[in-house]
Amino acid sequence: MPIRQALPLAMAASLAAVASPAVASDSKAFSFKIANDGMISNDDGHYTSGVALGYSFAPDADHWSQRVSRALPNGLIERAERAEYRLTHKIYTPDNIKTSALIEDDRPYAGLVYGGVSLFGTDATVRGRVTTDLHLDLGMVGPSSLADSIQQEVHRRLGNNRPQGWSHQLGDEAIVNLGVQRQWWQETPLAGKQLAYGPAAGVALGNLHTYASIGYNVRFGDEARSVPSLSPRSSSSAGFDAEKGWRWYLFAGTEGYYVAHNLLLDGNTFSSSHSVSRREWVGDLSAGLALGWNDWQVRFAAVQRSREFRGQDDPDKFAALTLGKRL
Repeated sequence: MPIRQALPLAMAASLAAVASPAVASDSKAFSFKIANDGMISNDDGHYTSGVALGYSFAPDADHWSQRVSRALPNGLIERAERAEYRLTHKIYTPDNIKTSALIEDDRPYAGLVYGGVSLFGTDATVRGRVTTDLHLDLGMVGPSSLADSIQQEVHRRLGNNRPQGWSHQLGDEAIVNLGVQRQWWQETPLAGKQLAYGPAAGVALGNLHTYASIGYNVRFGDEARSVPSLSPRSSSSAGFDAEKGWRWYLFAGTEGYYVAHNLLLDGNTFSSSHSVSRREWVGDLSAGLALGWNDWQVRFAAVQRSREFRGQDDPDKFAALTLGKRL
């Protein structure tokens, strides 16, 4: 089997093997997340689609994630409240996919596949809680992601324009990325529900993304933890505190990034490839809704992102829909 076909299967098998240690039987959950610009926009370019599978659980006291948490610098995550294994695939294209010519002033074609593990910690405060997310992602950008074949087949089945420029995509490059996100939540009762709000800060380091971010989020509805994540953040511990019945919450937020490196815009690190002039400062506005019924949860999040590179005509809009099931 060629390496570009074997890589995604090998990563999935590796994640399944890692996920095998015993965990609390009533705390497991599975999630399926799909992101697409077509949910809230007529465009079919830039962050055009993404799919992620997640398996999360509350680790036992002797689970390896607890040993890692105790080994981290003081104050980061003292105990892993939850952990998650992830498998993600993403596709990026320029706006104009009808031409086979290189579009020098628009972002490169790029496919991305990676596996990841996340640890989530929570510390109670007088008025709320502090949540900390730690992410490690390992994978590949380039033809081995099979992004060109996947997009070609999807467009063929839907009768859409076939993308013509994948010969200019970024080359194969292994990726390693580490990210940390912290949110300071203030929580107060309001109209029989919970109002939660507060600042957030994050940092990522790796050859895929290197950035620092600050933001502010607001959440109103039934008691919950965190809010859904949006790319480039890897994941979040979003979910409801209550286990049964009908639950909901609304959320909104803003986040600013200082971007020191973005492989998907800067091009391949160790070889020549298409690239664009990246903007260092990027901002997001996001909003959405989460619904839950007994063991099921669904979350919808939409974002508008400021221009990420010079020459970009319009800000990007995309959305993510996540379906979760407690096992």
